[in-house]
Amino acid sequence: MDAHSRGRAEDIDPADQWVLNPDTGDYELRLSPSPPQSPVPRPRRATPAEAPAPERNGREDRENREVPASRRRRAAPEEEPPGRRGRRRPAKKKSKGKRILLWTGGTMAFVVLAAGTAGYLYLQHLNGNIQSVSDDGAGTGGFSKDKAINILLIGTDKRTGDGNEGYGDNGSAGHADTNILLHVSKDRSNATALSIPRDLIVDVPDCPTTQEDGSTKVIPGESEVRFNTSLGQNERTPSCTMRTVTELTGVTPDNFMVADFNAVKTLTSAVGGVEVCLAKDIDDPDSHLNLPAGKHTIEGEEALAFVRTRHSVGFGGDLSRIEIQQQFLSALMRKLKSNDTLSSPSKMVKLAEAGTEALTVDSKLDSITKLKDLGLELGKLNIKNLTFATVPVVDNPAEKVAATVVLKEGPAQQVFDMIKNDVSFTEVKEKEKEEQKKEDAADAARLKGEKSEPGEVRVRVMNGGASDGSAGRELTYLQNEAGVTKSENAGNAPEDLDKTTLEYTPDQADQARALAEILGLSGAALKPGESVTNSQGLPTMTLTLGKDFKGAGVKLDAASGQAPEDVQKSTADKVECAK
Repeated sequence: MDAHSRGRAEDIDPADQWVLNPDTGDYELRLSPSPPQSPVPRPRRATPAEAPAPERNGREDRENREVPASRRRRAAPEEEPPGRRGRRRPAKKKSKGKRILLWTGGTMAFVVLAAGTAGYLYLQHLNGNIQSVSDDGAGTGGFSKDKAINILLIGTDKRTGDGNEGYGDNGSAGHADTNILLHVSKDRSNATALSIPRDLIVDVPDCPTTQEDGSTKVIPGESEVRFNTSLGQNERTPSCTMRTVTELTGVTPDNFMVADFNAVKTLTSAVGGVEVCLAKDIDDPDSHLNLPAGKHTIEGEEALAFVRTRHSVGFGGDLSRIEIQQQFLSALMRKLKSNDTLSSPSKMVKLAEAGTEALTVDSKLDSITKLKDLGLELGKLNIKNLTFATVPVVDNPAEKVAATVVLKEGPAQQVFDMIKNDVSFTEVKEKEKEEQKKEDAADAARLKGEKSEPGEVRVRVMNGGASDGSAGRELTYLQNEAGVTKSENAGNAPEDLDKTTLEYTPDQADQARALAEILGLSGAALKPGESVTNSQGLPTMTLTLGKDFKGAGVKLDAASGQAPEDVQKSTADKVECAK
């Protein structure tokens, strides 16, 4: 057991307190009382699958399947009489409280995105399944087909279900216990799914939140608190989690999605199960996972147990659970992309049904048409270029018994910069096309050749999107530390740039190469252009600091395409065995 799994008795993980309800066939939480919190509104809407039928219903794949012996031992025989599973439950029991959990459902939102192209099969019905809440202006306004895409996937510890009255936070929005920032590159050749630990210490900013009457209420922020309190705590909504991600990473999500973790069961059953691998025997009484080492095809309750287990894998903490969830998602992605799934209309219908029922999305992503468009963009991705990674963290040094984590500053910032700058964590073959090779060769050629001495370099520095005062600070560095004394501050650029550029004329190439070496500029940042003059009337180059500028004297080398050596990452095309 690692430091993350230790702590006080009151910090017991709610994911470890489930029992089987024999009346529903679902697992439900039995928790200690805690103060109520305001819910994210999500009224129940009926689907065709719930229409009464003589002997079957829309969940027959789950309810009529033979239950493994390990499950039967957990329910007394008199509570589960023969033939019980095949009998339809009355429609009145499909209450709002029946939707068991929105716990680590962010993982399932990711899966729904992958299956989004199935939505066109019956758009109008699926529209009725989707629930939405306001993003309160925290996002970019929605994803765009001609830009990189950033989707925040949130899974909560929402505690509902028949038999849970008086236990836990009934009716609450839950907390942000599973969080994935999904970045899809502008050219759709690669993607990164970055997991943010729930116990990461962060600053939660003030959150303007739209009320039911249309007014705006500002929920005060907090410093040095767990990331998972960015949702649910003090009536915070998913838009607060979105703002917290922006504050933490510098990346503003386009949209957010919250999904029902219970969809693990329906989605895995819809595709006929997914294959996972265990490096050792696992018998976890908390998650009810009991499997020997080796490969297994799991679905339904067993799939749910797999993604919930943590005490029997890794070091037994939440970081270990993140890894096993990523392994599961990789397996499910492979199954979703397989021919036997894509070529089966019945499976695609089940996926679309289960996926849209699981979703709560922001108001900019509130129709199946928008989800379909997003799914089509994601469908361009080869899963071997989808990387699962986790924000680099270390145990919180402020705690004697570590229950939280803090950023590992250098590697974490490098990961954030790669996502901001749309840099892949994988080597993407699409970028090796002949046209791209020629462009890369031309960029590299600009860096080859004679270099001037720093004292001979003339350059004016402009701020084109960097933080206020950056031009002045960089000028001080160039003059006092780099020896570029013939430099001056030229104020703000006419427009902001995403990336820093150095414009020069052909006869200034030796100076450009010298400054590029000092600043860590790539060949792509060097832009041959027109001649300009400095305040003394002499020809000079123009350095424009873009949004990627990290600080005075810090080299702009994030575009190297290299992730930190110690960052935890894996790709979706490879089978990983849980250890």
